[in-house]
Amino acid sequence: MTVLGVKKGQSLHSSGIIGGMMSKSNVSEAKTKEYLERYMEGVKKRNPGEPEFVQAVYEVAATVFPYIADKPQYHEMQILERMAEPERVISFRIPWTDDEGHIRTNRGWRVQFNSAIGPYKGGIRFHPSVNQSILKFLGFEQTFKNSLTGLPMGGGKGGANFNPKGKSDLEVMRFCQSFMTELQRHIGEDTDVPAGDIGVGGREIGYMFGQYKRINNKFVGVLTGKGLEFGGSKMRTEATGYGAVFFAQNMLKHAKDNIEGKTVLISGSGNVATHAAEKIIALGGKPVTLSDSGGFIHCEKGFDQEQIDWIKKLKDIRRGRISEAAKEFSNVSFTENSRPWGVTGDIAIPSATQNEISGQDAKVMISNGIQLVAEAANMPCDQEAVDSFLAANVKFGPAKAVNAGGVGVSGLEMSQNSARIAWDSDHLAKLLESMMSDIHNSCVEYGQTKNGVNYLQGANVAGFVKVADAMLAYGHV
Repeated sequence: MTVLGVKKGQSLHSSGIIGGMMSKSNVSEAKTKEYLERYMEGVKKRNPGEPEFVQAVYEVAATVFPYIADKPQYHEMQILERMAEPERVISFRIPWTDDEGHIRTNRGWRVQFNSAIGPYKGGIRFHPSVNQSILKFLGFEQTFKNSLTGLPMGGGKGGANFNPKGKSDLEVMRFCQSFMTELQRHIGEDTDVPAGDIGVGGREIGYMFGQYKRINNKFVGVLTGKGLEFGGSKMRTEATGYGAVFFAQNMLKHAKDNIEGKTVLISGSGNVATHAAEKIIALGGKPVTLSDSGGFIHCEKGFDQEQIDWIKKLKDIRRGRISEAAKEFSNVSFTENSRPWGVTGDIAIPSATQNEISGQDAKVMISNGIQLVAEAANMPCDQEAVDSFLAANVKFGPAKAVNAGGVGVSGLEMSQNSARIAWDSDHLAKLLESMMSDIHNSCVEYGQTKNGVNYLQGANVAGFVKVADAMLAYGHV
């Protein structure tokens, strides 16, 4: 294998690529691009059929390579190569029984990606689209996101190709118990602490935590996102959505602007989307769209808090479709099988799923005057969209920074569980707001360019440095 044009067994110094007096100016942009292409060629060969994972690695590597051009220690210790390999990938079957008595089988995974700065930490996703590529991309992203929070948490992700939609509570319970019967062998409060994600909310976390406790006879903080009755943290439900808006507000504040009066496009209609909308309303902004897999709703004057509360109940309790909002409210319209990116707005907060904004969507958004994009979902913009936003000088906040508030408060839940204490909402809200401000400042520190702040570069490099330096300290592990 060659890395940065270096043959196996050859150091970067002896190859002549990185010399003792090498500086960034000595490594041309063309040469850096060549090194990046060689690196990505190796990533693709080692991970065939995993486009989401390859996309995530490229996004990080493209901004980190220029930063490490004059830092031979990272090359000699193969840090980027090691970062692109998960420490462990666990795959297992999940047999369960449906309400008709039929035995069903799904596949489950836990990707324990990097534990350099703490126990693996990352959500569990239940969705038919779940596969190893998606979970590896999420675990890779989680490593840098968790680093940005400043808390001692490594990166991991897990899930199953199970669809909880349309299933009874008993079917979901039986599936969750079977899933945890295998997963519990591989996790622990100081080893790997999963949380929720798409398809995994409070109901599913409760079923899984109960099964873990039953099998292990231990009441420990092995999962986060738990109910308040059994060790959960206040502010966890709101954290990702609120945190995304706090980050966007920091971006605007840095540019001497604010959210007040801005029209905001939001996709999704779960906890992240509805709480982002709620915080935008509180800050004087105007959220005008929400969506689900069936289409999007649009309220030209902006949703009010009463409507957001109704949508929360629709999704959390009734598990209904977003189209029902158009029947309930006369000022709300519904567009079937479409996403909201053609609506004119100032700010976009994609909060649904990966690659929901294409390059073509980005061009439409730019022509409509979008000023800022804050990724509240994980990698919701494809590479062409990201490139388009950056080229058009649209303020672009990457997911690993924007949505880090969720895992940040999960980390605080871990702290509360370990200390057997519970902090109040006001204290946690202040910690969340402060955390998002610190993450923003780290992005500014590492993202300065002649054209202003490149938040993608800033987030990737800031997240990389902490993990990389820990890996250097450990040696060859």
